[in-house]
Amino acid sequence: MLDIAKTAQLTPDLLRSFLVAADTGSFTRTASLVHKTQAAVSMQMKKLEEDLQCLLFKRDGRGVSLTAEGEILYRYSAKILELHDEALTAVSGPKLHGKVRLGAPDDYAMKHLPGILREFSVNHPQVQVDVFCDDTPNLSKMLDNGQLDLVIATDNVKTKFSAPLELTWILPERMDPSGLKELPLALFHPVCCYRENGLKALEKASRKYRIAYGSPSLAGLLAAVQGGLAIAVVTKDTTAKGCRHALPSDGLPPIKSVYIDLRFKPRNRSEVVSVLGGFIAKGLGIVI
Repeated sequence: MLDIAKTAQLTPDLLRSFLVAADTGSFTRTASLVHKTQAAVSMQMKKLEEDLQCLLFKRDGRGVSLTAEGEILYRYSAKILELHDEALTAVSGPKLHGKVRLGAPDDYAMKHLPGILREFSVNHPQVQVDVFCDDTPNLSKMLDNGQLDLVIATDNVKTKFSAPLELTWILPERMDPSGLKELPLALFHPVCCYRENGLKALEKASRKYRIAYGSPSLAGLLAAVQGGLAIAVVTKDTTAKGCRHALPSDGLPPIKSVYIDLRFKPRNRSEVVSVLGGFIAKGLGIVI
């Protein structure tokens, strides 16, 4: 009989991918958070299941959830990584101290920050990161007023520290928008460039619409879509149970991309701010 203890290797890299996959319920989102391809993450999880000779995930449509064995491994993985990170810190010693005030729209905070902050914390455990969620105009004002050190923002204008962000329509899985005379929309509040670009696309295509729901949060918009009530504008990496992205057959117009950028005041760019900014830029694909 095969000796699992001799063949299975629970490496930190493998366990981090496993934990993120369990937390997000998506190999696609895990790939972006751990900076791997989706294929690489899928292969990691498949190998882990083969080595442990058990199923760790239940595949459910586009998402995954943990089996009973997966729940057990999750608890041990968290403990193993905590000890691993503690050991590294004890040997090398923390080199960076201080506090960073970071602003981000809530959809970025939900999708991008968990992996970025996890990686940053492992390397710099003595740095305190305070996260503030709001829309881009309010966050920009807070940055100008000295209330924030770094801001993740979206804009229709390309800046020095930005990367393109593709937008798409997300709609209820069984909705056929091609047959609707008037499209019911769930949109962010008027200051959002997602909303602006989505409405411009519809107006250019002469598609009638009504704004049925509005929310400052991604969760609020997706609730309306998941309820089968509306269509929303999201980034292409946004998924939700019971929802799908628009297909060419749906007859919805393409939406102009926006830019995600990292903002800071050069005069207030301390070492702590610069280092966290580097982690964020790497996670978002921004060159600084």
